[in-house]
Amino acid sequence: MTAYIKKMLLRDHSLEVEACAGWRAAWASNVFRIKLGLGLAIAITILLFLPLFFQTIELRNGREVNDVVLQYLHPYNVSTLIFIVVWSMAALTTVRALKQPYTLILFLWSFIFLTLTRIIAISVHPLNPPVGLIPLVDPLSNAFYKGTFITKDLFFSGHTANQCLMLLCMRKSSDRILVFFSIIVLAVLLLVQHVHYTIDVLAAPFFTYCCYMMGKWVVMKWEKPAAAELP
Repeated sequence: MTAYIKKMLLRDHSLEVEACAGWRAAWASNVFRIKLGLGLAIAITILLFLPLFFQTIELRNGREVNDVVLQYLHPYNVSTLIFIVVWSMAALTTVRALKQPYTLILFLWSFIFLTLTRIIAISVHPLNPPVGLIPLVDPLSNAFYKGTFITKDLFFSGHTANQCLMLLCMRKSSDRILVFFSIIVLAVLLLVQHVHYTIDVLAAPFFTYCCYMMGKWVVMKWEKPAAAELP
């Protein structure tokens, strides 16, 4: 079973430049510097826009989903466990990305496409929070949103999507296996706390993979084949 999971998680080896190129070699490339600088500028702009966007969607009315799974799950406050799972994996991804420049811009551009896709999806698919929702207490996220609890950023789940993106961007098999199981744990915890509908969680991997492929296209575009052989 372990061998099967490992094989499943290691299917994507097409980004060969990521495993070989160090920061010195990557920074010597004008293309890399442009992609990194432009990506950071876009990502910062989006992050500055998000608080206003989420405050706006909190004021609108949406529809409720008849979620059979949540009907059988009594809500419990598992905010602490969600916080630990989310930010421990975020810390691991940050460490790996800082050591591997092409992992960094792969995650960066995939995150840009993923966040823009979420903004569109939330805008065109307004939902009210699930019945029994317990506000998610996350000191870091809550501080970013100035203490406001965001409850209507539902379709699709950003927590699940970000974890899936971390999985796709990881290069080491042990890291991928760890993040894979963290996604399962996180998905269950989000439903237990009634933070998301089941469809929000199930749809996240599909959207994430599409955005990851777009991010990978940006990373590979205009790259020289020789980059894969850099020390």
